[in-house]
Amino acid sequence: MSQMESRRPAALVTGGRRGIGRGICLALARKGYDIVVNDVAHDAAMDETVAELQRAGARAEVVVADIADRDARAALAARAWEAFGGLSCLVNNAGISVKVRGDILDVSEDSYDTLMSVNLKAMFFLTQDIARRMLADRAPRGHRTIVNVSSANALFASVERAEYCLSKTGVSMATKLYALRLADSDIRVYEIRPGVIETDMTRVIKARYDQRIADGLSPIRRFGSADEVGLAVAALAGRAFPFSTGDAFHIDGGMHIPHF
Repeated sequence: MSQMESRRPAALVTGGRRGIGRGICLALARKGYDIVVNDVAHDAAMDETVAELQRAGARAEVVVADIADRDARAALAARAWEAFGGLSCLVNNAGISVKVRGDILDVSEDSYDTLMSVNLKAMFFLTQDIARRMLADRAPRGHRTIVNVSSANALFASVERAEYCLSKTGVSMATKLYALRLADSDIRVYEIRPGVIETDMTRVIKARYDQRIADGLSPIRRFGSADEVGLAVAALAGRAFPFSTGDAFHIDGGMHIPHF
């Protein structure tokens, strides 16, 4: 490893092989970060993401792991930390939506438990593990930042996706709790709330939301892009807001603004 490589900061991005995760990985790479890309599979999408990261000048390490699995999550944290000699940034991006939208009165315990396990419990305990390592690191490289990707549904209720909304609201509170705990150690913690972003996950509802956006759902009348979410994460990782922690940043075209 060259001296220049050894000085580069490194980031772990969960759910990083496609969609918003890929946009975040690429934005951080362009900011000078080496990237540990985590996801549940190593497929053609992962290979494409790695190739793009390398074209952006970053080193990339792939760690396949299901963050909802306790042992796999612990192994992920250890491998990610060791990959480039420590981490300056953790991005908790991995998450799932409901399999079937429906009435809150029909939500099953299995669906509830699955959403909470992946979207909230996993990010909480992965953050705990990485935060402990950051606190023990006596020679950190770059600004130390944790960014949690929640959703506009941390604010907006959707009775068709009740368990999803609850999990993302939990992410919002976890962000504040970790921000308070880590502020004295100069580790900033933030939340990103994407709105309607064009990804594989939203493709199934695109026609429905095209019409809602045209009707004024968001003042900026279009879908957002994964790259735009990535730009926000990279700005936070680069300490663009040095006197801020625990804050939520809306990447939603203004959808969160109360309007008639």
